[in-house]
Amino acid sequence: MKRKMSAIAVIAISIAVLSACETKVKPAAQDPISHTEAPQQTDRAVHKADEVEEAKMLYSFISSRLTGEYGVYTNLLDTDQKGEAATGHEILSESASLMMRYALLTGNQALFAAEWEKAKKTFDMEGGFSYRFSPKLQKQYPVNAAVDDLRLIGALGEAGAAFKNEGYSQEAEKYGQRFYNYNVKDGYMYDFYDKNYNVTNKFVTLCYIDMRVLQKLSIPVEERAVLMHNMQEIQEQGYLSDSFPFYETRFDYETGRYSSENINTVESLLTILALSEVQLQKPSSIRFIREQVEAGTLYGQYTREGTPVNDIRSTAIYAITAMIGAQLADDQLYRRSIERMNEFRVQDTGSVLYGGFGDTGSGQAYSFDNLMALLAYWYEY
Repeated sequence: MKRKMSAIAVIAISIAVLSACETKVKPAAQDPISHTEAPQQTDRAVHKADEVEEAKMLYSFISSRLTGEYGVYTNLLDTDQKGEAATGHEILSESASLMMRYALLTGNQALFAAEWEKAKKTFDMEGGFSYRFSPKLQKQYPVNAAVDDLRLIGALGEAGAAFKNEGYSQEAEKYGQRFYNYNVKDGYMYDFYDKNYNVTNKFVTLCYIDMRVLQKLSIPVEERAVLMHNMQEIQEQGYLSDSFPFYETRFDYETGRYSSENINTVESLLTILALSEVQLQKPSSIRFIREQVEAGTLYGQYTREGTPVNDIRSTAIYAITAMIGAQLADDQLYRRSIERMNEFRVQDTGSVLYGGFGDTGSGQAYSFDNLMALLAYWYEY
């Protein structure tokens, strides 16, 4: 039986689909298909020192030019903020959660506290965290995005342990229970909840499935086991093929089928990262990523058969492959990904984008690219 969905809810699906599914865990053991020797400690220290310096410059750009009263702008160039998609100086809960992740990676308790308080005031609503806020219109959208809620919940849980702050741990439990109440039905997770219409959508986007956080939700053990089993099965069975080892975009609960118009590389990489965090990555996927990163030919979109739809590359693509490399303790993949990512870095000291990632011709700089790059620099391996 199909559920009635609001127009804003349908819009939210298309807007939130490129959100991050990234969480940080201790690296797994070296991937058995890798034959890369461990680098000398001195080389690693030199590289890491360079990355720390690059990260400082990027953070300076983000904090001084890409951030306002309510958080990180979606784009450096502002708009009337009336479009169906978030634009200009609108703020996304995605960005808030990524900034909280950055604060965790750098051990900055004051920054974490400030970002969390700002996020609560900006996004907290009945049934979840609003995925989008327009400062110009003073409008909080009544729809959450599961991936962003999970990232916020995961950050709170990790902050509770890292900063020995019981308050964060309790909030992680509270919001985790709320997420389960509104975004999970009959043991299955849904992309969003619309508080105005009290409905979810009818499918799940595979890169929204954050197993790392789902397995820590404060819900009864039996219910968590069912949820984990269901979502792991959906995610793993979305694998396309050994010849093109990426993943389907979404799974429709009403039809019981996967669907993907084309395969967006960012989405598939986020799915692979999420799987690697729970040691479920496919060796064929990692091999493919290594080969494409080495050649510099990892493009933004493919057909389901693996033919590139365009030759567009992006900062975020290589930031995510760097995270995958770090997660698998694969120094070569991590290092080459950072090098590829840095090809997009603005080096012109006279540019307003200096230190960041953006298009100097148009003056555009997007939150997702810059925040994912910031996290990639700080990933440890």
